[in-house]
Amino acid sequence: MPSRDTADSPRRRIVEAAVELLESGGPDAVSTRAVAAAAGMQPPAIYRLFGDKDGLLEAVAEHGYTQFLESKRAQLDPAPEDPVEELRRGWDTVVEFGVTRPELFAVMNRATGQEADVAHHAGLEILRGRVRRLAAAGWLRVDEELAAQIIQATGQGAVLTWHATAAERRDPALLTVLRESMVAAITRAEPTFSAPESGPAPAARALRAALPDKVDVLSEAEQSLLREWLTRLAADGGTTQG
Repeated sequence: MPSRDTADSPRRRIVEAAVELLESGGPDAVSTRAVAAAAGMQPPAIYRLFGDKDGLLEAVAEHGYTQFLESKRAQLDPAPEDPVEELRRGWDTVVEFGVTRPELFAVMNRATGQEADVAHHAGLEILRGRVRRLAAAGWLRVDEELAAQIIQATGQGAVLTWHATAAERRDPALLTVLRESMVAAITRAEPTFSAPESGPAPAARALRAALPDKVDVLSEAEQSLLREWLTRLAADGGTTQG
């Protein structure tokens, strides 16, 4: 969806300034005064062009959708050799955008304005096109509409869960597993999960989960050391050799 603004129009300058403030400081940083100063303009210009802060945020959402659609269309292949791989790439594009640009992604998801709605529906049409190609190639195992909903739900859920998890606990494997679960749910393709683990990792996870909060036969130091060992073995992924 092409932008209606020229690169240096007052409206475009204000929106881009608002996006920068949003992504660097969150929604609270997007005050009319701060945006006007960042754009080199006076606050009345914002009210004249957007009405109020909500109108400005709607324009920010529209701008985000425009950028997002450009990235999706750049990947678009009307006749992909492998529609399942196209599905994976499309899902990864959505999730990467949400993971790397969380504030803008959140504003886009809350937008209710007409322009943002038009852009949102344009993105859905790209998604439905991918699903249709899966169906035409015989890959789809569920109804097209249900497939589109599962793709959206897993993508949104991946982004929300990622940001709801403390940074030190985030594991990129979550995104891969969610994507492959989606692929397995809607297509006949084999998921790219790793083979079942061998070695001590599964046993270490089971023992760690079964341990009570306090083990009377061990001192606090011993319990702490045991949990550290179990955590390290659980993260080993089955590569330890006996």
